[in-house]
Amino acid sequence: MLVRIDADSATAIFDQVAASVRADILSGRLGPGDRLPAAREVADALDINVHTVLHAYQQLRDEGLVDLRRGRGAVISRGAAPLAELADDVRALVARAAALSVSPTTLASLVKENAP
Repeated sequence: MLVRIDADSATAIFDQVAASVRADILSGRLGPGDRLPAAREVADALDINVHTVLHAYQQLRDEGLVDLRRGRGAVISRGAAPLAELADDVRALVARAAALSVSPTTLASLVKENAP
């Protein structure tokens, strides 16, 4: 797993770390039962604070994508499986929005507004 961040981005670093993990789940590079690197390893590799990585892992836990257990670390949960199943649908929606000149921000807002 390769976590990617952009220090110049306006997006918070913990959001970038979480988005990177989500992208790996969506692409199928990570699946249920796969372990994420220890927060300290990620923090050291990216030269960021360990609490930033823990915040990202907690966000993923709150979304039901990661199980956090003492002694086991962060593991992709069974709840992440549907995310990979949606990959083609998401790509098609993004492509359709781009063809209609709908910005990613507007598309994200539309998705949020239509969430249950």
